[in-house]
Amino acid sequence: MGNNQNSAYGFGVATQNNSGHTLDCTFYSLGIGEPSDSQPVKEIKAQLGNDDIRGVEKVLVELKINLQDKPKDAKDVFLRLHLLSHRIVKPNELNLEGIFSLLTNVVWTSAGPCDVENFATVRLQLQNKFNNLVVYSVDKFPRMIDYVIPEGVRIADGDRVRLGAYLSSGTTVMHEGFVNFNAGTLGKSMVEGRISAGVVVGDGSDIGGGASIMGTLSGGGKEVISIGERTLLGANSGIGISLGNDCIVEAGVYITAGSKISLPDGSVVKAKELNKANNLLFRRNSQTGALEALPKTGSWGGLNSILHSN
Repeated sequence: MGNNQNSAYGFGVATQNNSGHTLDCTFYSLGIGEPSDSQPVKEIKAQLGNDDIRGVEKVLVELKINLQDKPKDAKDVFLRLHLLSHRIVKPNELNLEGIFSLLTNVVWTSAGPCDVENFATVRLQLQNKFNNLVVYSVDKFPRMIDYVIPEGVRIADGDRVRLGAYLSSGTTVMHEGFVNFNAGTLGKSMVEGRISAGVVVGDGSDIGGGASIMGTLSGGGKEVISIGERTLLGANSGIGISLGNDCIVEAGVYITAGSKISLPDGSVVKAKELNKANNLLFRRNSQTGALEALPKTGSWGGLNSILHSN
């Protein structure tokens, strides 16, 4: 992203508790550069005001931020997450340093975000008012689909995609698929495994059932993992290195950066030396148990075009 595109704006509504802490923000006008002259004030005025049961107030928010600077507060963080899910900014193109300390745990419910403190009393009052109440999670991040539904995607279970995920048109996220914030797909993809924070998946790739991709949150990881185009992670496989285009990781095979990989010439290397390589098949030799990387021959069949015509 060029220097002339480092600024972003957002106009929307924030939910604040009685202590003034921001529980969430919804942005109805947002983008890169300078804001437009007209903002949808009339359309959202009905949302503003106090909710005495939840102990919150909904207020107008108008922000202008620099995407390369560290976020300053929760409103700033929510704007960055919206920019990602609206596909205005791609993963790893903006600064998200320190966001966990800026966000608070929230009870995400069908009646809106609530404070964790004293929620038992709030739950009873909301149930009395609505006759039914669904609690989705207790987390710092809400579900993406409650705020943004990108055009051309299928999401079988909304609980499995966090706000801040970037899903390109043609992506299908099945029931056991998961996409974290600041991560996602850059083209048509089938997601039946986990795409961790910071990870991007290229066009035409398939993350098989139960497959796992190491992210940048746990264990102090700094390496940004990516998967190229037309690559397949088999069921219950996993990777801790980046893969290039047209690769296959056999079902059940987990490749970490330090894994010892046997090559066709008899040499053995650490998997990190194959980082971002193209046209490789990673497999475990069924007789010796050794991990092997071989030149990929043929095709795994690719995505079913009908499933991704969203």
